[in-house]
Amino acid sequence: MTERFTHILAPTGSLRVGLYPGSPGSLIMGETPESNRGLGFELGRAFAQYLSVAFEPVIFATNGEILVQAKNEQLDFVFVNATPVRAEYLALAEPLLFTDQTYLVGPRCLVQKIEDIDAQGMRVGVSAGSTSEATLPTLLSQAKVISTNSLEEVIRMLSAGVLDAFATNKAILCELADSIQGARILEGAWGRESIAIGIPKRRMQALPVVAEFCAFAKHSGLLAAAVRRAGMRGAQI
Repeated sequence: MTERFTHILAPTGSLRVGLYPGSPGSLIMGETPESNRGLGFELGRAFAQYLSVAFEPVIFATNGEILVQAKNEQLDFVFVNATPVRAEYLALAEPLLFTDQTYLVGPRCLVQKIEDIDAQGMRVGVSAGSTSEATLPTLLSQAKVISTNSLEEVIRMLSAGVLDAFATNKAILCELADSIQGARILEGAWGRESIAIGIPKRRMQALPVVAEFCAFAKHSGLLAAAVRRAGMRGAQI
């Protein structure tokens, strides 16, 4: 069955995989291309091998840019939070892992509890095009939600006190916390992500092949090994 759907899943002859750096769920850059890691990177590369096509990583600054290109069918494979909005333009496999969404507060922020984030004068960052950008304005009535263009920008803004906190999934927050002295992840959660492989909606007839690959990734240990290599803390398989 795989061979029959290869031309649908990789119409250009290579599998174009959307990635953004700094996220263990997507891409952590190594010193060489061979030492790159991250769930999107490793699963995309393995799926290309599964289909016997070339692996073509396509790197963007933010997940939002990836989703725009996936919607326009300029990408063949994404690894994203499976939300109802994204299901309108992506055919999504069953989620492969789950992670809570919470806040990272910067070294200049005195907030200790998640319920104290929603206060006058608080500035909470989110990634442009992310689930957090869509959801946080409905949860926060007093704090100001500010869109950011890259995780590198988030590090600078939290360190300088331009942002008080940043909201996303716990795996990314752990990665960011390692780069910001004095930053803290708040206990609790304002949401939960179910992360899955997605392909363009018009190719959904090939989704059974993606499901077969997901089963293979779980049962072979590929998924668990990729999670370990990415250091994806807080993720539940």
